[in-house]
Amino acid sequence: MAGFFIYFHPCINRICGEDFTIWTYRKKPNLTPMFKKLVITLLIVAVLAATYVGWQFFTDNTAFSGKSKFLYIRTGHATWPEVLKTLRDSHFIKSPMAFDLVAKRLELPQHLQAGRYEIKKGMSLIDIARLLRNGKQTPVNLVITKLRTKENLAALIGRKLECDSATVMAWLNNPDSLQPYGLDTSTVMAMIYPNTYTYFWNAPLHRIFDKFHAEYKKIWTEERREMARQRGLTPVTAYILASIVEEESNAREDRDTIASVYLNRLQKNMKLQADPTVKFAMRDFTLKRIYLKYLTVESPYNTYMNVGLPPGPICTPSLSAIEAVLQSPQTDYLYFVAKSDFSGRHVFSTTYREHLVKAKDFQKALDLELQRRASAVDDIEVK
Repeated sequence: MAGFFIYFHPCINRICGEDFTIWTYRKKPNLTPMFKKLVITLLIVAVLAATYVGWQFFTDNTAFSGKSKFLYIRTGHATWPEVLKTLRDSHFIKSPMAFDLVAKRLELPQHLQAGRYEIKKGMSLIDIARLLRNGKQTPVNLVITKLRTKENLAALIGRKLECDSATVMAWLNNPDSLQPYGLDTSTVMAMIYPNTYTYFWNAPLHRIFDKFHAEYKKIWTEERREMARQRGLTPVTAYILASIVEEESNAREDRDTIASVYLNRLQKNMKLQADPTVKFAMRDFTLKRIYLKYLTVESPYNTYMNVGLPPGPICTPSLSAIEAVLQSPQTDYLYFVAKSDFSGRHVFSTTYREHLVKAKDFQKALDLELQRRASAVDDIEVK
């Protein structure tokens, strides 16, 4: 017996229900013309419906103009109605009602996962639903360069990842959070090394810091630990000293010798008298000159007032600054001052008398340079 049928894609069947899958018609000998027309009409309607469903569900349904757009679903807060509202109000998709149908057929509301999802231009409703259903997040790169304070770190994490800066600060100031890493609230920054760290947007804090600590362990090889021990340092105190060296000079050629000066002072129980620690103590990193009035600020970080290293680092030093400390030469230097040619390099002294002569040379050159600049400004204003 002759007959025919129309077959629909399994995904359409899944979306629209089992009864939508196959329409069959078996030709009978005594069909009337009217019945034939009805069957043909129903077939045309079915084909059009299938075409519409395919167009809605399997073709581009993105409503934005850029290459991609990120959807953020917060941990423990987002419900399916809220996510659907965001997709509609923020113009992610053209057909929210159709997407709701697709999502529910794929059981997306029951399997909704927090995260940061990249919706790319040209994605279909099926593509988007599967992306969210499978929790396929786009990772975030957290780039650490030079940071000076815990607040700087908390702000950076808060900008890039789900947890806010206040939560990060509370974690950094909680001794119980830091105990597994063998650090405290003053030394916690000693495990933050400049690098690029990759996370999912909703990574919990312990995973964020676990990765920081993994980098810390990677850097502190047994060879480096031994070099630190030979200089009377631990990985943490070497990091603290390196942070001072990092802030003290941009001239890499001088950093190892500067480190030797501070190591000599530590061995002699002398105050380090490092200007960058005063800036840190005052939390004013814009200071160009350290005047006498600044040297008496009360702070454990002020090495003009306290003997030894500060309780924690004053920045996140580069690996080259750490290497400068670990490879510092044996010297007798106890003092240094910037060269009077403003090259960024330094001159070193073994005695205070010798240092005073060189310091006066630099001060004289600096005063002349400031006068020259002031005169140049006056000339511009007159003109």
